[in-house]
Amino acid sequence: MKKVMIALGLVLGCASGALAGDASAGKGKTLVCSACHGADGNSAAATFPKLAGQNEKYLIKQMLDIVSGARPVPTMVGQLDNMSREDIADIAAFYASQANSGGQTSAELLDLGQKVYRAGVSARGVAACSACHGPRGSGNAPAGFPALAGQHADYIADQLRKFQIGAENTLEQNAAGRTNDGDGRIMRDVAAGMSDNEIAAVSSYIAGLH
Repeated sequence: MKKVMIALGLVLGCASGALAGDASAGKGKTLVCSACHGADGNSAAATFPKLAGQNEKYLIKQMLDIVSGARPVPTMVGQLDNMSREDIADIAAFYASQANSGGQTSAELLDLGQKVYRAGVSARGVAACSACHGPRGSGNAPAGFPALAGQHADYIADQLRKFQIGAENTLEQNAAGRTNDGDGRIMRDVAAGMSDNEIAAVSSYIAGLH
């Protein structure tokens, strides 16, 4: 059984990079999604991420990770169970085609947020966010690195804290953490070296990027 699950994981992993979705078909498949993420992928509440403008490869991977259980998201339980890989690709293509509504950076957090985003925190080995996500937060679509610009600050901060928990690698903590950043542990290692103030500042800075 374990070998079957590993094989399935490999198939899904390969599929996440190979699927090409149809945005026009995807629009009609997002009715349920729109209740939380908004009709065009710009969610009104920071509890739910903005999906508008996100790159397809990243969206597909996250949805497949949710289906497989690699990324536990309680509010997503059952939402993707009856969807095919084609459905998932179409949904990803639709959201990728939409424009992100943007956000604002808090003036008092600007300097620290910009420093962390563009230069990292060298004293603790924290890499610059811009290295993977780009100077404007547009991400790296071919590599599957997500676009961050305009995302809700509270959502970004929550995900960084989840990666911190995931970095601890204990069963109890992982239930509330994230570990689906791959064997390279890029996000877990970055988040683990950040202070609460740095997380708040860089999250606010990201919200205002465009």
